[in-house]
Amino acid sequence: MNPVRRTTAATATAVVLATAGGLLTAVAAPASAATTCTSPVFKRQFFANTTFSGTPKKTDCDSVIDQNWGTGAPATGLPKNYFGVRWSVTRDFGSGGPFSLAASGLDGIRVYLDGVRKISLWKNTATTVSKTVNVTIPSGKHTLRVDYVNWTGSARVKFRYTPRTSATVDKVKPLTPTGVSLSYDAATGKARFSWARNKEMDLAGYKVYRRLKGTSYGSTPLARTTSTSYTDTPPATGEIYYYEVRAYDKAGNTSSGTADKGVTTVDRTGPAAPTGLTAHGDLYGMVLGWDAVSDAVGYELYEKDPATGSYTLVKALTGTSYLHDVGHNETQHTYVVRALDALGNAGPYSAPVSSDGIDRAAPAPPHGLEVITHHGDVLVTWNAPWHPTRDELDNGGSFTVLRSAGSTLGADAVRLECDYTTTLDTSDTYVFTCYDSDWALDTTYTYGVTFTDWQGNESAPSDTVTVTTADRVAPLPVTGLTATPRADGMLLRWNAPADDDIDFYRAVQGVRQADGSVRWTNTCVIGKDDPLAALCIGIPNGETAVYAVYAVDEWGNATAQADWSTVTATELDITPGEPIGADSAPLTGGGGWTVSEAAGPVQWHCEGDICADVTEYRVSRWNPETGTYDLLGTVPPQNVDYHHSYADATQPLGSISYYRVVGVLADGTETAAAHPWRIRPDLV
Repeated sequence: MNPVRRTTAATATAVVLATAGGLLTAVAAPASAATTCTSPVFKRQFFANTTFSGTPKKTDCDSVIDQNWGTGAPATGLPKNYFGVRWSVTRDFGSGGPFSLAASGLDGIRVYLDGVRKISLWKNTATTVSKTVNVTIPSGKHTLRVDYVNWTGSARVKFRYTPRTSATVDKVKPLTPTGVSLSYDAATGKARFSWARNKEMDLAGYKVYRRLKGTSYGSTPLARTTSTSYTDTPPATGEIYYYEVRAYDKAGNTSSGTADKGVTTVDRTGPAAPTGLTAHGDLYGMVLGWDAVSDAVGYELYEKDPATGSYTLVKALTGTSYLHDVGHNETQHTYVVRALDALGNAGPYSAPVSSDGIDRAAPAPPHGLEVITHHGDVLVTWNAPWHPTRDELDNGGSFTVLRSAGSTLGADAVRLECDYTTTLDTSDTYVFTCYDSDWALDTTYTYGVTFTDWQGNESAPSDTVTVTTADRVAPLPVTGLTATPRADGMLLRWNAPADDDIDFYRAVQGVRQADGSVRWTNTCVIGKDDPLAALCIGIPNGETAVYAVYAVDEWGNATAQADWSTVTATELDITPGEPIGADSAPLTGGGGWTVSEAAGPVQWHCEGDICADVTEYRVSRWNPETGTYDLLGTVPPQNVDYHHSYADATQPLGSISYYRVVGVLADGTETAAAHPWRIRPDLV
């Protein structure tokens, strides 16, 4: 409780709240701060009325709203009855969350959050009234205001706002801490991690985490603290360690982690000793290699002096392999290697390794093997790097093509005599090519390739490829051939034969001769979506024709003509009364079709002096339902020396369209008609 004492303004003091670990501690504020109260201290105003109008009689600061003025005046210059007191504070609630607002007293009390009334106990009463409400306060800054009036009798008021910290109620995480900084003292090896204090009222503390670069933060924090800093001594390994801090509240909610802050620790220890050191002779000298050490930035390779037993530096390098050019003397050489870190710290030497210089290591196998079977040959290609393949070949190295019957490359694989050709592509890779000339028809083979170096060391086989060679067996005849007449030609359909190597089909149209033979005249269009269908496009004028379909396999073998499946069928007869192909001068019409589904232009030609007098052309299309030509439109003369055209956008798909075109002369008379036609096929 903080009752107003009757003192002068010069001696008046205010109480402010300092936040420590999320708790509120009351401390005295100087008199000069009476009208500028530091959040979260309330600013208190006294009014000599119950409407809070006019200039306040007194303004000061109040840390806790818990007043009991009895029946006296609350401050000098105020009446004992009919006065008002207003408290207000704007503070940062951090992440916000669920809060409890509790008010009680004699007489009227109203509580507002951001200007919105949350509690209203507004009547003159002789008994204490109270009310508690639960609210959710959003994150950030918000204003609380408490209005109290005393009409008559005793004056008493109490208000508090507290976070609800039950884990079943509070699901709001604290905000991520800000103001993070990290410093490192190389002399002591200590890292000081600090951050700004969170604003949440229910804050319980902070969790500090540390991780090594390349790893993740664990589930257990490095430390918990209610302070805003933490001092750590990370391992002095020269590695980078990252820190983050997370705030947690009394309900157990934990904020997201801050952005990583990293330090590079002092490193006075060299890397681990390299492992896996090997040495062997080859065409160029002594080939050495070892396993990489995780924190090494370089290595030092040493050779042992057989006379003194001491080691002499051969090469400082950053890689994990080296070719020591000692020639082909086939003498004993002993080596060790050690790793260096970024600060130049050298680690221990590896275990020594010795070699007599004799090349016993097989080269790498070829790669990119491809085997392509054709009608009359088998093409084998493979790849190998330009270096060291070129030098190995120049010194007696060679490739061997292996072949086994069946689907695996067996130990009994045939070693083929293959005169391969060589090309060099743009990536410095050799492409080798050879033809296998000794194979059986319709046989499954598996191929592989090996490389043998100058010392006779043969590589493992390349990845293998299994193929089946060509046959000379023609496909069986197709079955179930049918012919269906349509307005855009004759539709053929058939069943696939039992062969499993069919590449494509061909369909043809012909005319039966007097001697019973067939003269094949046209090729039909195989279906674009259905390989077992074809459309023999033509003018449906009632003619009878012979149709045939045969298969071609992937080796080029075709069904013998004597075995072709044939069917005889009669076209539809939908020609108009005026025949096509019998036009006389000056207008003549042509026709045709395209594989496009788009409508093609109608074309005709005008020849002779009369063409210069044509003012327009009238284009009509035959209507088979009415048996008449329907006018489509007119076009002006386009080019008297060439064809004229008209775009019929309504030309039906899957049908033939017959047209009638006449030229209209200046005197209104018409020329003889031309009869162009267009087939717009509906390809299957």
